[in-house]
Amino acid sequence: MEFKLLDRLATLSHPQRMAIFRLLIRRYPDALPVAEILTVLDLKPSTASVYLSALKSAGLVRQRRLGTSLLYSANIAASQEIISGLFSDCCGGRGDLCLPTDLSKPATQPSVLFLCTGNSARSIMAETILRDWRGRTFTVASAGTEPRAGVHAMARDVLLSKGHNIQNLHSKNITTVLGETTSDFDFVFTVCDNAANQESGAFHGTPIASHWGIEDPVPAANSLDKASRDRFENTYEILNKRISRFATLPFETASRADLQKSVDDIARN
Repeated sequence: MEFKLLDRLATLSHPQRMAIFRLLIRRYPDALPVAEILTVLDLKPSTASVYLSALKSAGLVRQRRLGTSLLYSANIAASQEIISGLFSDCCGGRGDLCLPTDLSKPATQPSVLFLCTGNSARSIMAETILRDWRGRTFTVASAGTEPRAGVHAMARDVLLSKGHNIQNLHSKNITTVLGETTSDFDFVFTVCDNAANQESGAFHGTPIASHWGIEDPVPAANSLDKASRDRFENTYEILNKRISRFATLPFETASRADLQKSVDDIARN
């Protein structure tokens, strides 16, 4: 166990190997093709291949083939082993060093943040769907890392057609939302790949986080034709299905580990 721990820590001691690992953690449960890793982290193919091989040899990432492409994802179990080996074994379980084992579960009224880049379509739609959920009350917010000037017109139209109140919808910056929030979020979901790719910093508290990536419905030409409407309708349906599953989770009885697994499973389906 000690040799495995030292090997993994040595592998992560390289800044670019660590950058790849952290990217895959943020994008979990997604598996990323090499080309996307190269683009996001501005790496050369030859060097990225060496870094990924080292991470795979250390058991920190998983590799699978899809057609002619190799896809990489974080090995969550390996991350758990690092934390356990470093703090529980190496440091003898010292209470002033170890991470707390009694992390609180979400409150009876869970607070949720949906994060995207522009906060003009996907995250706004997710916030609205969960806010209007009937059967349980949630504290919900959405934000963008680079918010646009306003909510996309087609997002407004689709939400309105589904019976949602759109009167107070507006795009917000993540720093503004965090500054206005008086309590910690229980859940944080990124709904676009670009937001998940970014190092947004740690949130206050210990939110359960997962990546619910959805293709951007906003076309490059920003048109309002039928094809655009269909993309927004499809985005709404995907979000509605995921949020319907999320809203009925047993928040009062499930452990944090079970809730984490559940929200990751929702992202896969």
